[in-house]
Amino acid sequence: MNHSVSSASSLDSHAPSEGGCPSQAMRWEEQQKLLALEQLCGVFRVDLGHMRSLRLFFSDDACTSGQLVIASRESQYKILHFHHAGLDKLAEVFQQWKCCRETQPKDQVSDEKSCMQFSIQRPTLPSTETHPEERLYRRVDVTTWLRHLNHSGQVEEEYKLRKAIFFGGIDPSIRGEVWPFLLHYYSYDSTSQEREAWRLQKRAHYHDIQQRRLSMSLEEHSEFWRKVQFTVDKDVVRTDRSNQFFRGENNPNVEIMRRILLNYAVFNPDMGYCQGMSDLVAPLLTEIQDESDTFWCFVGLMENTIFISSPRDEDMERQLMYLRELLRLMLPRFHQHLTRLGEDGLQLLFCHRWILLCFKREFPDTEALRMWEACWAHYQTDYFHLFLCVAIIVLYGEDVTEQQLATDQMLLHFSNLSMHMNGELVLRKARSLLYQFRLLPRIPCSLHDLCKLCGPGMWDSRYIPTVECSGEHPDSQSCPYGGTSTPQPSSPSPSSSPNHTPTPPLDGKRGCKKRDIFTFRKQS
Repeated sequence: MNHSVSSASSLDSHAPSEGGCPSQAMRWEEQQKLLALEQLCGVFRVDLGHMRSLRLFFSDDACTSGQLVIASRESQYKILHFHHAGLDKLAEVFQQWKCCRETQPKDQVSDEKSCMQFSIQRPTLPSTETHPEERLYRRVDVTTWLRHLNHSGQVEEEYKLRKAIFFGGIDPSIRGEVWPFLLHYYSYDSTSQEREAWRLQKRAHYHDIQQRRLSMSLEEHSEFWRKVQFTVDKDVVRTDRSNQFFRGENNPNVEIMRRILLNYAVFNPDMGYCQGMSDLVAPLLTEIQDESDTFWCFVGLMENTIFISSPRDEDMERQLMYLRELLRLMLPRFHQHLTRLGEDGLQLLFCHRWILLCFKREFPDTEALRMWEACWAHYQTDYFHLFLCVAIIVLYGEDVTEQQLATDQMLLHFSNLSMHMNGELVLRKARSLLYQFRLLPRIPCSLHDLCKLCGPGMWDSRYIPTVECSGEHPDSQSCPYGGTSTPQPSSPSPSSSPNHTPTPPLDGKRGCKKRDIFTFRKQS
């Protein structure tokens, strides 16, 4: 009842007074009472006539629980959490408001926003838009895993295993067994005996690294504490503390995670420690549950996985460079909006955390780890994480273009989606986008490396699309990616024939010179 009174009063607060001063005094007194209610009872009021958007985020398959998010035109947000159902009933009420989108009072100025905006954030993915092999693979469980091992413990048909992991994921019960292969700690062709000998060897190596850290001189330790240990000590005590594996005071697993990170800084002093590494180590330790094995798997993650927490700006810029090109190719309307925003929009600030922390802060662990496994499988591309980024934008970025959000509002929009998105839906959409991308008859030379990786003998490995040279390459008479230039339709060459191969113009251009978004760099 308090919510109803609050909303009704808020809607009437801007109406013209019919009773003069007494009416205004009554309204002022009522507003003061409501303000007191806000402070004492936590009741808040929202002027629905001045809101920018009203959105529902469903967190369960039945669409009964989730969050109601109300945004003002000044990007102030009120969030109501529905933990035990009821959101579906509220959605039915709000559904009747959709007619307001086309309703505009006669006395309203035409250039003002007409009225309330309402949308339910429940994206769907039709079966026609999914990867054709989407339903052919189940999760890799113990039985499936053992089928991939021969009598010596070697993995047979590695490519088929990675493909199965890409589509179906890995059962949590065997992640500790399979992840070391994906992270290059174990070789796929190693036998069980060879792996056990390798573990003993790497365990001794890990012990040596730790001894090197513990035997530092006072000066070395002082510098190490200042550059590394101080930050590690702060980070580990607040990493995944809701996880049962790290919960509670004086949890020994927190100390193990701390040692792994400190020892890695000694092992790789050039990299040292960067904030966010603890978010990557914690799931590894949770699943592998061995200090030495976790350390070497983390080493493999940092050395062999493209989407890593890195202190170097050029690593992030390379990711963003490819992502901008993917958006330009696959989501042109969104890319045009970024271009209109200028350099701030093209920085793609909203997705920096997605890449740096491997979606760890955007999805629950159960879904984020599925995404990790799909990326580690290196099936068809080394850059599947960028297709995941595009999938998030496709499924949840409609408001950005519809409302023409500014850079800071766009950042806030995607930040509010954290932990409220459907990870399985994003995964399926990303696989579909990769499939569509690889079917393109011509792939721009700027994206050539995204589809470079492909294994032998499978249906999707025999076809490599033609690379189209789409721009100018300085200091090179031909495209370094092997791309070819397409002649202009307006001026056909008289020598054209079915067997004629087009040759690039002498200046290395294809038609008009395109805007140099691909080589955009962050300004210092």
